Amino acid sequence: MTIMEGERMYLLYSIVIISLFLIIWFAWKFTSRKKNVPCPSWLYRAVELENPFARSSQSKSIISGLDVEEGMTILDIGCGPGRISIPLAKAVGEKGKIILVDIQQEMLDIVKRKALKENIHNITAVSIPMGEGKLKDYKADRAVLAAVLGEIPNRFIALKEIYNSLKPGGILAISETMFDPHYQRKQTILDLVKSIGFAEVGFTGNKLAYTIYLKR
Repeated sequence: MTIMEGERMYLLYSIVIISLFLIIWFAWKFTSRKKNVPCPSWLYRAVELENPFARSSQSKSIISGLDVEEGMTILDIGCGPGRISIPLAKAVGEKGKIILVDIQQEMLDIVKRKALKENIHNITAVSIPMGEGKLKDYKADRAVLAAVLGEIPNRFIALKEIYNSLKPGGILAISETMFDPHYQRKQTILDLVKSIGFAEVGFTGNKLAYTIYLKR
């Protein structure tokens, strides 16, 4: 094979990979409008990475605006592999509690393994879908939705569930990034919550990546 033929093969291979990625990206985006289609658990290593181009949706940034205190109970909804769960568990201390909520038991198991490895024992895992009224048994001081809202078919009901689960004065952090196929615009979120009772109390970021803080 000549150098030119090798370059053509490489270019063709790259085009195929990019095309497959775009097909999966759009298929995932539109399928999620009708049913829960979470990020596959086998992609957890990619999901748990902190995107250097989306600083406002990094775990450190999200947590900094939550006014977390020791002893708090926090809902990490759609926790995935625990990118935010583990730092939150450390922030609330032994007297606090992190309630992991995810539709995939595999993701919950990954977080629990991480927690045990770091000697963290203040997490509780709950495998339930959002938007079906099954969150009512859990009360929290704070809640986090990081790149998850767009994966929930009935977003309004899910947000109402979270509102009812938060204690008075509780805060919900919703983080979004354009790198996620389910990206939700800030105005879309504000339109969803305007009749629920949430009030915007903080915002950081831009259209590429941001976190909005809503208070009950």
